[in-house]
Amino acid sequence: MIRRYQEQRSSDSEDNLDETNGDSLQQNEADETASGESESGEEEAGDDITRKLKGRQYKMLQLPEWQFENTKDSVEPNDLTVTHINQTHDLLRAKHMAAARADEQTSEEWLNNHSVNDMKLTMQDLVTKGKALRPQTDKTTGEVQQHLSFDAKDINEFEYRLHMAIEMYTKRIKWMLNGSKRIFGLIKGNNVAVAMDCSEANCGFGRMGAFQESLIHLIDEQLAQKNKIYLMSFGTEAHTCWPQPRDVNCRIVDEAKAFVGNLQPSGGCNLLKAMKQIMKLKEIDSILLLLGSVPDQSSDILCDYVRQMGIGKDMPLHTVTYDCSNHLTNMTLRNLANESGGRYHCYMSSSEEQIYTGSDISLLLKEIKNAQQIINKIKEMRKGMMGNALISIQNEISMEVAKLPSSRFLPRPPGHTGPLHLENTSKFQPKSSAEWLIQNGLKGKHLDLYQVLSPNAYSYKEEFIPVIRKTVQSQVNEKAMSQFHWQDGTMRNVHVDLTQMFEYQKHLGAQVKLYEKRIDWLSSASRRIWGTIVEENVVILVDLSVCSSSYLVHIQHSLRLLMEQQLGTKAYFNIISFGSTARKWQPTMIQATPANLQLAWQHVLEMQCAGSRNFMDALRLAVQNEEEQKHNIDVEGVYLLTSGIPDQPEDLTMSYVEESVAGRGIKLHTILFNIDDYETNGLLPGRWANITKTAECLRNLAHCSGARFHWFRETGVIEDDDIKLIMSEIDKAINFSQKCAILVDSVKRKYNYKDKWSGAYLEECTPLPLSQPTRFKALPAPELKHTALSLARMQIAEKNSEQTTEADLLWKPRPSSAGQNGFNKEYTPKPPRVSRPCSAKDPMQRVKSSYKKNADLRSTAEKTAKKYSAVTKGISVALLPDREEILTSKEWLRLYSLSKLKLDLNKLVSGPECRHTEKTVKTLGKNVTAKYCSIFPSVNIKGSIRHLQLLPHELSAYETEASKVLKRYLKRLQWLLSGSRRIFSTIIHRKVAILIDTSGSMMPHMEELKKELASLIWNQLFKLQARFNLIRFSGTCDKWQDEIVDATEMNCHDAVHWSSRLVASGNTCTLDAVDRAFEDESVEAIYLLTDGKPDHSTSMVLREVAKMNEDRNISVNTISFNCEDSTANNFLKMLAVETGGRYHRVLKDFNVDRFAHKLLTEGFKDTEYPHLPAFEGDDLRLLGNEIALARKFISDSRTYRTMFPNNQRRPDEAFAGRDTMPVKMNGFTTRNLHRPKSALV
Repeated sequence: MIRRYQEQRSSDSEDNLDETNGDSLQQNEADETASGESESGEEEAGDDITRKLKGRQYKMLQLPEWQFENTKDSVEPNDLTVTHINQTHDLLRAKHMAAARADEQTSEEWLNNHSVNDMKLTMQDLVTKGKALRPQTDKTTGEVQQHLSFDAKDINEFEYRLHMAIEMYTKRIKWMLNGSKRIFGLIKGNNVAVAMDCSEANCGFGRMGAFQESLIHLIDEQLAQKNKIYLMSFGTEAHTCWPQPRDVNCRIVDEAKAFVGNLQPSGGCNLLKAMKQIMKLKEIDSILLLLGSVPDQSSDILCDYVRQMGIGKDMPLHTVTYDCSNHLTNMTLRNLANESGGRYHCYMSSSEEQIYTGSDISLLLKEIKNAQQIINKIKEMRKGMMGNALISIQNEISMEVAKLPSSRFLPRPPGHTGPLHLENTSKFQPKSSAEWLIQNGLKGKHLDLYQVLSPNAYSYKEEFIPVIRKTVQSQVNEKAMSQFHWQDGTMRNVHVDLTQMFEYQKHLGAQVKLYEKRIDWLSSASRRIWGTIVEENVVILVDLSVCSSSYLVHIQHSLRLLMEQQLGTKAYFNIISFGSTARKWQPTMIQATPANLQLAWQHVLEMQCAGSRNFMDALRLAVQNEEEQKHNIDVEGVYLLTSGIPDQPEDLTMSYVEESVAGRGIKLHTILFNIDDYETNGLLPGRWANITKTAECLRNLAHCSGARFHWFRETGVIEDDDIKLIMSEIDKAINFSQKCAILVDSVKRKYNYKDKWSGAYLEECTPLPLSQPTRFKALPAPELKHTALSLARMQIAEKNSEQTTEADLLWKPRPSSAGQNGFNKEYTPKPPRVSRPCSAKDPMQRVKSSYKKNADLRSTAEKTAKKYSAVTKGISVALLPDREEILTSKEWLRLYSLSKLKLDLNKLVSGPECRHTEKTVKTLGKNVTAKYCSIFPSVNIKGSIRHLQLLPHELSAYETEASKVLKRYLKRLQWLLSGSRRIFSTIIHRKVAILIDTSGSMMPHMEELKKELASLIWNQLFKLQARFNLIRFSGTCDKWQDEIVDATEMNCHDAVHWSSRLVASGNTCTLDAVDRAFEDESVEAIYLLTDGKPDHSTSMVLREVAKMNEDRNISVNTISFNCEDSTANNFLKMLAVETGGRYHRVLKDFNVDRFAHKLLTEGFKDTEYPHLPAFEGDDLRLLGNEIALARKFISDSRTYRTMFPNNQRRPDEAFAGRDTMPVKMNGFTTRNLHRPKSALV
């Protein structure tokens, strides 16, 4: 029995080897065997490999016991030698293959991963392995000839892979001819219906026995592996085994065999009647149709019926011709298979060739033929081999090369042919440097040196003074002013404020850094190639002359960068390529949507270079377009990318440009791509003029239209008008800085030359000495007596028995020190100095503030007490309304947030900052250390160590109030997520337009949306007594009413009836719906509900809505309804933010009642559980943040209470009437923890 089992396993493994066809292990062995062998040895490699694999497959059944090797002193292998390199090749080759069993795939599915094209074995793939030599011109014909060079190793490897592919296809065909697949083909599908021809022509004349035997073999081998089967026999009438498809099990298989065994011939072949019955089955995904005779109906009738019944269904027909030589049967079944997307199989017991006409086998034979043709071409190529290089290719190879453009052999960057990776489009529109400098230039920032000095600059004048009756000349006061050359060439007297000059120098330095950043930005990404695209409607002119053929990939990559980074923010664009003739991509400019940009990129990939540079033809197409003028779409900017001067003369070209753009505001920006073309022989040169003249010509073309010129090469930017303006501004800033330094140095030198002035003046110029801090000494304790303040109050009380006025209470006597120094003395002002003007004081002297010697110490102490008296604030009682107010969360939290309720724990517990270091106290004149850091508990408040100023009973009171507020917040959250507010948020406006998305993507959610709309109308709009209107939009827009109407009972009934008839279909014209809402002058707010992005560009929608809303100030509140697209949600957020509205997103899986129950049950013990999701809607997010903050404060308060001893009691219970109470901290008892008005640090 064991031997029989091993033989069975060996035979099964051989069958699996035929089925898998192309096992990676087989190919690896084949690669190792075939390398280095001759051509004759390669033909025998396949048989040797098969014998080895069969031997290895047999040995795997008798594996020895596992033995542990000694690896104690072994050396760790290198990373590159861990696996065989062929395994990496297999992984890379299978990277894009779909994982599926080969025995369950049709030939079409199997060839998706194993065809000649997928394995890169076509003639084009062979040509790409060659190295392109420089094209040469045939001296006789003048034609350009392409020459390729190949390595013999590449040719041999390519031919070997083709032989292996042919062997793989052959094994697949052998597997398709095994068992029941030979007669019926491979049956696909999980739920299969079988219709068997039991007509007299098919089952008569002794054919029934063989037919029944074949069917039983089919049931055992293939149908028994399905999920459900359905059997039907038909002749003139149809007979079924079961009324419905049945699940496959042992009993069903036996019943199917019994049904086949009882088949009897019955009349003709009524195929149409059988098809009508079998096409009604709902649980079937594949139909097997067996015919051995000509059907009663014609092929056209049967195909038409299958076509009509197959609309909207994916039910392919697998048709089988069973041993029938009539060509009408074969033709009918083949047409039925093609019409339903199925397969056709033909079995003839007498003719082996007919089997190969089936769909599966014919596809494999076609692949074998293609592979054999390429092998024959390679054999012809070997005739031209010399040494190790193929120096010339003729016949078929030259024809393949001729079909390919010359740019096909140019190197390409990775992902060159892939789709565009568009960056996020925004409303940001870049500006040219000339426009940018209006706001950010030195004059725009008021940093022009003459602007700074003009208020203190005085011109030299000579005038007649009538009072003194003589002419007086203005003179320069050398002690206070300096002479400075003004921008108009005159000399002016300038008063120099050194502090102002120092600040001016700092601002100049910051501005220069800004200009450097601007230059780096202009020299990066696509701006390095194209400069800055500043216009809204642009046309790109691309030079595709034959001179640029070697740089075609560079041009395509440049256009890719432009479309990815800059064109996405534009309104309209078009691309015109020109050589000898100009070609438009689109007849008119189109919107710069992502889809249009992707289509434009596909057009760019198809560009080819040919001809000369007919620039004027391209410019005419760009600026003269009647269709664009009819639709009021005007070209604003034309960007020309070229590598040489136009074909037309320069003066003629400039005249045409000036006439074309005159009065239209069109600017022609020119971009010169500096190519390296120094060869004058062979192909045409890249330029008809040298590079200097070319640049001058293109520069003049740009400047004559008021545009910009850009010149670059592969290494970077050579010249750019935008960068030149920034550089000139930097030079101007440096010039101003140098002049400013000269002015500062002149003033400094004036005060450094002391021998120039008299002794009295030098005394006056001497800086004043800095005041020294006064050291106060401790005084003896004063005698107990009434202070001046007390005496004054007593006298007032005696004179007037009435209540003391506030003015009297505010009166304070001067301190004693004031009486000694200045109160009893008469102040005598000093005479002013006249030896030098006040402005001549040393401007470098720094003024320092100092404490007054006669400061009122008592007043200072009172201010200090007042400063820290707020530390020990009492716990406020939170008062929140029970009734919900119709407000946004932002407005509601302005009234009832923790901060407004004075329950911000950080403010309540944060006493003076705790500095555990010595500090000099100027009033005492000595260093003082922190005394109470070991007494007061210290807490970390926002990164700063503070003394905790709340006692445990106060913290408990705080937790009570915070818990009450948190419960109110939870009630508000439940209210926000109840009723129609869960979908539409809170309607706070009284004149609203509701925009409803009914596009095709809304179809699964329409029933839910209709219910929520009815709830919105009755629960919010009707109760609010608002005026409203409903607008639905998809491909078109439809209003419920022409304008907003009152929410009366009749109108609400009508609105609910109107919304119940909404149907989802079409696109998403969001912009049109918003436009229709803006038509109503009474609307104050818009509520937009949608589930995705609009049809138009998001940037265009934002831009157009901003234009509509310039004078209206209507808030657009956006609602994301079952939308998981982050890009669409970001667009809705931006639309709400820019219009002053709110963004709301529907939550699916969050149960607010369950969350509140868990939170209240746990008692706010954990700040993380139950977890509150991160809300995206504005109302829910703000309230959720406040809930999280309240939970954190409660947790922090409990943590702070643990810092106190457990036996500490309330001060009013244990120490009533006393100023201090003992607290044991850090191992000792102290009585300094008291409740003063001012906190001690």
